[in-house]
Amino acid sequence: MPRRTATMLASTLMLIALLCAGVFFPVPYAEMSPGPTVNTLGDHDGEPVLQISGRDTYETSGHLNMTTVRVTSAGYRMNLVEAVYGWFAHDSRVVPHDTLYPDGKTEEEATQENAEEFSQSQESAKVAALKALDIPVRSWVVVATVLKGSPAEGRLHAGDVIKEVDGKSVQEPADVADLVTRHRPGEDVVFTVVPAKEQAAAEKERRSPKVTEKVTITTKAADDGGEKRAIVGISAGTDHTFPFSIDIKLADVGGPSAGLMFALGIYDKLTPDSLTGGKFVAGTGTIDDEGNVGPIGGIGMKTIAARDKGAEFFLTPADNCAAAAADIPEGLTLVKVKTLDDALRALDDIRAGKTADVPTCAAG
Repeated sequence: MPRRTATMLASTLMLIALLCAGVFFPVPYAEMSPGPTVNTLGDHDGEPVLQISGRDTYETSGHLNMTTVRVTSAGYRMNLVEAVYGWFAHDSRVVPHDTLYPDGKTEEEATQENAEEFSQSQESAKVAALKALDIPVRSWVVVATVLKGSPAEGRLHAGDVIKEVDGKSVQEPADVADLVTRHRPGEDVVFTVVPAKEQAAAEKERRSPKVTEKVTITTKAADDGGEKRAIVGISAGTDHTFPFSIDIKLADVGGPSAGLMFALGIYDKLTPDSLTGGKFVAGTGTIDDEGNVGPIGGIGMKTIAARDKGAEFFLTPADNCAAAAADIPEGLTLVKVKTLDDALRALDDIRAGKTADVPTCAAG
């Protein structure tokens, strides 16, 4: 065989081998792409996204769309060819697999965590919207989770209302950890609680709880490798009672990033004037009970999804502005917001046609 022919054959075989390796050998990456976007003021799967009863509501117009990111599953193993294609594609982003599924987290674990964050974001959205409208919301500190095998297991339960620790009143979730860690490991701490079932019954019957219990738990040392401190194995959170019913109906969505848009949708339905003035506004951002807006992941994919659906304005968490402004879809204005009040002021300007007054995320 002539040398030139042999060289060409060897090169061809090597190319085939490299292509096969690219197709069949997995790489430790995952892909993010634009996901569905849903108007919080409209319907989804045949029913309103926001359902409010027991309070006057008003007609709305325009869009206040929440946005999502589609990601590959935990078990999916991307090959080299897919990764290279994704790196150069405009409408997808290739990231290390551990970015989406850290510490070997399974898809089921990630789904459960996202569902819990989504539920919490709904509660915070309701609280923030009602506070912005000066509508009172009752709040109290509860047992959010109980660690398996901890001193509190079987003694305290998720949903128990924590009234006192060692006879001292509890006003904020942080108070619980502060009072417990005043003990040395091995000492007893006394919780005064309203059991979760009693609290639920009292809410349903619109009465004050009639039963409280004192629960004594022996602390143990935290095993996180840090400073020895006393723990009982719970995390504290906040629960709320609303003066009327607010339900958010949106299946197959997880994570906390829709909080801002849910809060705006609730606010819009409870006020006579349209927030958008008929404009197509989309956005994203976590929200806490005080209306502070936090950053989210996949901002570039969300702006693409919003613009593809027709959005003219995109409410962008301030901490995501730099990343979002690096690649702004044509025709989309990125509106910079730090709080729910910022978003409301920006929408006032958009509705009035004063778009020059709207704070934006500048490129570069």
